[in-house]
This record gives sequence, C-alpha cells and structure tokens, in this order.
Amino acid sequence: MSVAAKLQSQAGVVAGQPRPTLRTRDVIAITVGIVIGAGIFRTPSLVAGAAGTAEMLLLAWLAGGVLSIIGALCYAELASSAPSAGGDYHFLTRAFGHRLAFFYAWARLSVIQTGSIALLAFIFGDYATQLFDLGPLSSTWYGLIVVLAVTALNWAGVRFGAGVQNWLTVVEVLGVVLVIVAGLLLAPATVPDRGVAGETSFGLMMVFVLLTFGGWNEAVYVSAELHDSRHRIGRAMVIGLMIVTALYLLANLAYLRVLGIQEMAGSNAVAADVMDRAFGPGGAAVISVLIAIAALTSANATAITGARTTYALGRNFPLLRWLGTWSGERDTPGNALIVQGAIALLLVLGGSLSRDGFEAVVEYSAPVFWFFFLLVGISLFVLRRREPDAERPFRVPLYPLLPAVFCLTCASLFYASLVHTGPGALVGVATVALGGLFLLFIKPVPAEEME
Repeated sequence: MSVAAKLQSQAGVVAGQPRPTLRTRDVIAITVGIVIGAGIFRTPSLVAGAAGTAEMLLLAWLAGGVLSIIGALCYAELASSAPSAGGDYHFLTRAFGHRLAFFYAWARLSVIQTGSIALLAFIFGDYATQLFDLGPLSSTWYGLIVVLAVTALNWAGVRFGAGVQNWLTVVEVLGVVLVIVAGLLLAPATVPDRGVAGETSFGLMMVFVLLTFGGWNEAVYVSAELHDSRHRIGRAMVIGLMIVTALYLLANLAYLRVLGIQEMAGSNAVAADVMDRAFGPGGAAVISVLIAIAALTSANATAITGARTTYALGRNFPLLRWLGTWSGERDTPGNALIVQGAIALLLVLGGSLSRDGFEAVVEYSAPVFWFFFLLVGISLFVLRRREPDAERPFRVPLYPLLPAVFCLTCASLFYASLVHTGPGALVGVATVALGGLFLLFIKPVPAEEME
C-alpha cells in the first residue's frame, strides 16, 4: 500500500489527489504574478544607491534575470523528474529525507510564505488607505480582508484562484507597462548625470535585485496540476522569467531617463516620481492603485503555492495527516489553506502592534529563504548521483556548470543576508529551529515507504 493510501486509511476518509487542471499560461501567470510585486516600484532606488553608474545598474538587473533563469532550469529538471504538489519540500525529502525537509515545510508555514502574505497584505492596505481610509488601523483592516479573501478564493477551488490570478496578472503587467511608457515617452527626460558618489557594491545590489526577482520557484508547487508538466514546467517558468526580466529592464530604463541615477538613489518612490512628472498630481493616485494591485496579485499567487507545501507535509507525517487532505471536488488542499490563512492573519494582527515594515520582513525571512534555496540546488547533484538512471524529461544544460552557478549564488546571498541584516535575521533562524521541538513528538513515514 502506498503512503498516500495508508494515510487516507488512517484518517478514515478518502482524500483526493492533485490532478492536471492547469494550463501553461496559468503557470506563466503565477510566475509573473508572484515575481512582479511591489518590489519593482521601490527597490530600484536601493540598487541605484549601490550601483554608482547607470551601466552598472542595468547590468545588475540583467544579471538578476539570467541567474533566475539558471535557477529555473535547475528546478525544471527536479520538477520534470517527479512532479509534486510539495515542490521544494518534495525535492529535499528525496535528497535528504523527511526530517530535514520538515524544517523547510515548517519554515514555509511559519516564516517564508505566511510572512510574505502578511507583508503583501500590509502593502495593499497602505496604498488602499491612500484611496479610501477606513479610519484607525485602516491598513490592518485592509490586510485582514486581503488574507481572508485570497484564502477563501483558493479554498473554493484552484480554477477560481488561477482564473483570478490570470486577470490580476494582466492588470499588473499593464500597470508596469504604463509606468514604462510614462517614463520612456511621456515624462520629460532629465539631463544625464555622472553617477552616484561612493563605492559600487555589486553584492549588495544583487541582494535587492534577486529579492525583487524572488518567487519564480513557486511555480513548481503546481507542477502536479499542470497538463504534461514533465515537458511544460521548465518552458512555463523560463517564459515567465523572460517576461519579468524584460519588464524590469524597461522599467529601470524609464526611471533612469526621467530621474537619472542620482535622483533614483535618493528617491523613496521612484515609480511615483516618474508618474508625477508624466501626469502631475494625479499620477500619485494611479501609482497607489498599481502597487495595491501588484501586492494583491502576489498575495494570491503566494496563497496558491504556499498551501501545497503544508499539504505535502501532512502526507508524510501521520499525526499531521489532517493537513494532507485534498478536495477532489474543488481540486485544492482545503485544510492547509485554512491553517496558512490563520497564521497569516495572526501575523497581520501582530504586525499592527509592532511593524517595522519592509526591511524587517526581509531581515526575518531572507537568510532562511536562501539557506533552503541552496539545499535545493545541492539536491540536484545528490539526486543525479543517487538516481543516475531516473527518467528526466528535462535536463539542465551545461551540467554541472549551471547548477554550480546557482548554488554559489544562493550561498553568497545567504552570507550577504546574514551580514547585511539586523537582529530580525536571528529571529527568523530561531523560529525555524523551533521546529525541531515538533520533531520530538511527530514521527515521519519511514523512508522506504515514501511515495
């Protein structure tokens, strides 16, 4: 009997299974939607401050796109060989076993995904409040509404969540295109400047650039729900990242044309400054709508993919089997979505009491994210060695060079995220370590009984 059947028997119910209900364009929309968040409207100024020159700025964004595509190629091989709703959790389980993979699933549930949903909900609330103020704690109220909305939407079914995601992504991309057109064609150009004084820090630039590219790996969490995923998952991820890279380069060209590198470095809202030059005071309202939509789009995509890890965790730990139930009627992991939403709601409520904003969440989650990203890269080498004859419909080109580049990138970003961040990083690491206490009380399915 398989592990899945055994857990279903223990639970006393017959759970559904993920089935192919998504199309390539759905996965592209998830990739684009989750990557293009509020970051492209705010991190370019931080990159400009560390770049020094316009040429170095554009090189950093191009490098970010190339490195992300290299990572996507590595993930495509892992996903094509064994499509799974567990995504990274499934890869780490195959390579290193249930116990180490548990820490990753715990990190996703307690730090990475729920923290991202809460942050995106707050960003939506901050900008929605500028359009319609709900009174005291307006951002918090909006944040709670967003978490409840995306949870309920995806609990209703994957087709509902993916359908809304497709339309939100279209609106989001059109919003970024509007900023690009405003900067390249409508706003007056500034006089070219000589750059920003100070030393160029390419490592610091890449921390912010790759943060803005973050989320592309989330597509693998729906690989088990993609038609012919073994051959399409890599194509969908690469196409999505090529779209994102093109938009990011054009957006930065627009910012440079209107503001120049020096003003970019000193701006707290580069997109708003460009829209103001192009449309006047009304541009501020437009950019508020665009950023709110971008945050909502990323929050919805994060909710779609995040619950899949929790579902996979429940399938491999009998005491957590209630998390591993799948609704065959709605094609969604209902219980996992509810738990994820509940934790995100608690983070929003806690954040309303003591919220340090964007930088604090980056400190909290970045080291954890890059550490497990590195382990996923290493798992490709482990599985190639351990399973040399396994079917791999897609193989990373130039192996082992490209996977090595991906691993070195993750290692350097893990180091940088520890060096350049504050005490929030230690809180994130401690939260993950807390997961070790749970392993004292829950026992994974034996390795020889894995699906």
